[in-house]
Amino acid sequence: MTDSQGQPPDARRDFERFYVESVKRLVTVVYAVTGDLGEAEDAVQEAYARAWPRWEQLVAQGDPTPWVRTVALRLAVSSWRRTRNRIRAHFRHGPPPDLPGLAPDHVALVAALRQLNPEQRRVVVLHHLLDLPVEEVARQTGSTSTAVRSRLMRARRVLSAHLTDSPDTPTARAGRTATAAQPRQEVLPHE
Repeated sequence: MTDSQGQPPDARRDFERFYVESVKRLVTVVYAVTGDLGEAEDAVQEAYARAWPRWEQLVAQGDPTPWVRTVALRLAVSSWRRTRNRIRAHFRHGPPPDLPGLAPDHVALVAALRQLNPEQRRVVVLHHLLDLPVEEVARQTGSTSTAVRSRLMRARRVLSAHLTDSPDTPTARAGRTATAAQPRQEVLPHE
């Protein structure tokens, strides 16, 4: 019997043992070369990922450690070169042109969306930003239409609390005087 990569179960156990025994030492070596722990970890993980499909061949040639170390170091140096070249290009050509800043409404919307729990945020984005009907949102989220409507209603309450104008703005004062004369209506979930 073989696993999904076509490797026998013994090979998987051998690879896992090799990984556990060698990963810390290899990260230390690559870190010493790059000076960046995150970069070293990424390069080492990629090297192990590249070793697995050719594991039997590497073992047949002897100790796979030098191969994995060489690949990890080459990946790290390649990343290092890309970063160095990006910095050189920045100094040679200057910074990229200024991008327009984010509109205050956009910043406020993103901040308000962060106040929602992940399920509520997902249904709001699917329904209101992608304009999907409630039934499609339910299908994509693995929920019922009733659950989606409930999440939308709760999310709208949270969003309305975070997206209202402050009491001192002219827009908010005008809105208060206009709504003071009218009875408040409950907003029902949009379908």
